[in-house]
Order: sequence, then C-alpha cells, then structure tokens
Amino acid sequence: MGKTLFDKVWDAHVVDSIENGPQVLYIDKHLIHEVTSPQAFNELEERNIPIFRPDQIVATADHNTPTQNQHLPVKDALSRNQLKQLANNCKKNNVTLYGLGHKYNGIVHVMAPELGITQPGMTMVCGDSHTSTHGAFGTIAFGIGTSQVAQVFASQCLLLTKPKSLRVTVNGTLKPGVLPKDVILYIISKIGTNAGTGYFCEYAGNVFKNMSMEGRMTVCNMSIEMGARGGMIAPDETTFKYIKDREFAPKGKDFENKVAYWKTLPTDTDAVFDKEYEFDAADIEPMVTYGTNPGMGIKINAKIPDLNDTSFEKSLEYMDFKKGDYMLDKPINYVFIGSCTNSRIEDFRVAAQYIKGKQKAPNVTAWLVPGSKKVEAQIEEEGLKTVFEAAGFELRQPGCSACLAMNDDKIPEGEYCVSTSNRNFEGRQGQGARTILASPLVAAATAIEGKIVDVTKTFSLEKELI
Repeated sequence: MGKTLFDKVWDAHVVDSIENGPQVLYIDKHLIHEVTSPQAFNELEERNIPIFRPDQIVATADHNTPTQNQHLPVKDALSRNQLKQLANNCKKNNVTLYGLGHKYNGIVHVMAPELGITQPGMTMVCGDSHTSTHGAFGTIAFGIGTSQVAQVFASQCLLLTKPKSLRVTVNGTLKPGVLPKDVILYIISKIGTNAGTGYFCEYAGNVFKNMSMEGRMTVCNMSIEMGARGGMIAPDETTFKYIKDREFAPKGKDFENKVAYWKTLPTDTDAVFDKEYEFDAADIEPMVTYGTNPGMGIKINAKIPDLNDTSFEKSLEYMDFKKGDYMLDKPINYVFIGSCTNSRIEDFRVAAQYIKGKQKAPNVTAWLVPGSKKVEAQIEEEGLKTVFEAAGFELRQPGCSACLAMNDDKIPEGEYCVSTSNRNFEGRQGQGARTILASPLVAAATAIEGKIVDVTKTFSLEKELI
C-alpha cells in the first residue's frame, strides 16, 4: 500500500519507537516567540540542561509587540519584560532572534516562510497553535505546549503518538470573489470544529493546486480550527518557485537536489486515508461567521440557521444575533486585516484593489497590520500604503495585533469587528468584543460600506482578483 505525504515526512523523522506506543520524532526547525518560551528556558536552566541544537531554533517577537511607534521603548510593562526576557534567553543560548525592529521581524508564521526557513519535508514546531500554517509547504508543522518546548530545547525531539490521516478534497472552479479564507471557513462550517481531532489533514484537489502559496498558508493555518493537529498540501512547482532565492533557502546545486527530493513527497496514488471529505468548489461563496467558534459560518447572503442547541443559543446571545437573521447589512464599526492567517502581501493587494479610489465609511475604524517587516516594506514599495491612507485606513506596524488582543489593539466591549484572523471566541479580540471572521476582500468591503455587503455584487473586477 502506498504512503501519504504525511506518512513519508513522519517516517523519515522517526528516531525510535516504543512497541505499540508512541514514537520519538526528530524536529528540524523550532520556532519560538516571547510568550511560550520563557518557562521552557527557565526549566532547562534550573535543571542545568543545555539547549541541544540552538542552530535549529529561530525566535521572533510578535504576540505582545505594539503596532505603533516600535522605535520607542515598549510602554506596557508585561510586554516589555517578555521581550527583554526573550532577548536575554536567546543571547545566553546562542539562538537567532529577529526582535522588534529587525528587518526580518514579524509574526512567526509569516516571517519563517517568507525567509525560506520553512521548506518541504520538514518537521516544524512552535509554542503556538497556528503552526499548522507551514504545512502549506508539505511540512509536518504543529503547535506544542510549554513542556514540549522544553523537550525540543533539550533533545530536538518529541515523544508523540502518530495521528491518523484525513484528506479533504475540493475540485472545481471557485466563483469570482471567493478567496482561500472562504474555502477553509466553508470546509469547517460543513464538517465542524471536531472533525479533525486525532488526525493530520491533507488538502487535495485542483482548488488547492491552483492556489498561491499565500492562499495555501491561509488554509493550513486554520486546520487547527477543525480540530486537526495540522494540515498539509503537497509541494509542487508553485512551492519550489516561492522558495527559490529566498534568504535562507538552499542555493544552486543544493536547491536542485532538494527539489528532486521534494518531488518524491506527494501522496502515492494507492495510499489510503482513515477519513475523507470531498466538496465541490461551485458550492462555495464568500463566508462570514455569526457565532463564537470558526465552525459557525454561513455564506454571506444566507440566514443564520435555526438550531436547537444550548451552546448555539449561548453564542447567539453573546453576539446579539437572532436565528433567521441575515448577516448582510449588519452595521460594523471595526475592521481588522492582519494576523498569521491573512497578513501577507497578497492579502493587502486584494484589499487595496477593492479600496482604491473609495473612502472608508465614517463609522468604521479600520486597522491594517502587516505580518512582517518585509510585508510592510512591500506595501510601501507597491504603492498600497498611499491607497490605504487616502481611503482613511490606519496602516500599523507588524505584529499579531487585534487577532488576540495581547497588546493595545483591542476591540471595545459590545462592538462588532469583521476580522481576517482565525478565531472568533468570546473575548478573543478584547473583553466583550464580537468577532466576525471573513476574507480580506469582505473585510475591505465592510470598511468601505460600514456594513456587511455581498462582495460578489459590489466588486466589478472580481475576476482579476482571483
């Protein structure tokens, strides 16, 4: 029987196995940030254990970082202390750090791929649930807890039980105005937030084959939101072209040799998955969420369903929505385009194309937060900054920002925010804030109109977007 992409990468990294039990998996790259690493560093220091392979660790500052005046001392005491501790720990242990202000700084799941650190066939971990983003490259990538961060520091390995295999296939042609964010929100709305529990997911079919790397990263980023440990897409020419010539990518003959290996990774035709789902691209529309988990999503022109469920009722109460309501024309005062899901240059190009020549609605506060210093520079180089500022949008500096409100970028209590982030949990964007997940296109249109609108009817150049 053939092997899946996941099997091939996993099996190539098994160091040892316990009979009928877990396996010791070697980790190629360990990404860290200021929030989940301090305790792990402390644990090793207290036990007098050295970092085993500091050259395989890359650190960045992203979660607590301010998105304004990054050249000034950080005002918030907790954030300032965490950033200082990260810098001290990295210096003490010879770990590469791209701190605040560094030209490579950015959200961990944005800067690593764009620098060529993320490559097919790797195993990658980070103390962050959305590490699944890197699976877009044909990489086994997943989030780990603080105790596991310490394990990787000490051994560059993890003791793990191999997950089961899941494949989600989407074939057909996406409608104009439907973006990768809509595809993954649609999938989660159909299969639920627990369908992937215990599985590693592979996305297959021509819809993913035709996506850019940015789009694939958006999809894999939200694998965790359907309960999966991670998500993967087989590497192909799109992948190789994206990686080539990036700062830390292999060069010359080394790159050619890597590509030859990467081409062996896609799933064998006779491989069998433990679970499969198939969807038709023609059924996917621009999506929005109406509740307090990413599975509570509907097509933008659909009604909120009528379900008899306690948690469903609780969600609607928190969001102040009613069964049978339409999301269309809901007034919105906050829009956030950013996060490790949608803060890459492609996302801002999509937004700018809609926004150009228009003016933000007076009732809307719109924050645009690039995922890295490199994206920030591209926004300026390509003239997008001029478009955004002329329309009244606020372009901020890189960081996780209003995705999880660990810095000053918080949505006020009771306010709605159309957000390109990945989670709409209660209080995720600030205490009492109400989050509606959507694509960068829907978010941009909402900011212009001051309410949720059907982008397939308001945008005349959709075909050029996709």
